[in-house]
Amino acid sequence: MSKTNQGNGSVFRVDKFVVPAAAREEIIGKVRMTHELLRQQSGFVQDFLLEQFSGPGEFNLVTIVEWESQAAVDKVAPIVKAAHERIAFSPQETIARLGVRADIANYQRLPEL
Repeated sequence: MSKTNQGNGSVFRVDKFVVPAAAREEIIGKVRMTHELLRQQSGFVQDFLLEQFSGPGEFNLVTIVEWESQAAVDKVAPIVKAAHERIAFSPQETIARLGVRADIANYQRLPEL
C-alpha cells in the first residue's frame, strides 16, 4: 500500500453483484448511467467497473468508487437519489426484478502493517 494514500480519509464505495446473464446488459447500463453522474460530483476521485472472468467467486460484477471523504459521500447520496427519482429508476426494484443479488458497503484503507 502506498504511503501517499495512507490516512488520507478516502472512502471506497464497493458494490458487488451476482448478475444473471440475462440481466447483464441492463445492469451495466444502469451502472454506467449512475457513474456518469458520480464523476461530476465534488469529492469524486476515481471509479472502476470490474467483471469477473475467472475464479470461483460468486460476485461477477463489482463497482468501486473512491471519494475524498465521508463528507463527499454524504453530499452525493441525495443527489443520486434525486436523479434516480427524476427518471423513475429504483435500484432496489431493478435488482429484485432482475434477480440480482447485491452486497453494498463503504470501506476505508487499513494502515500499513
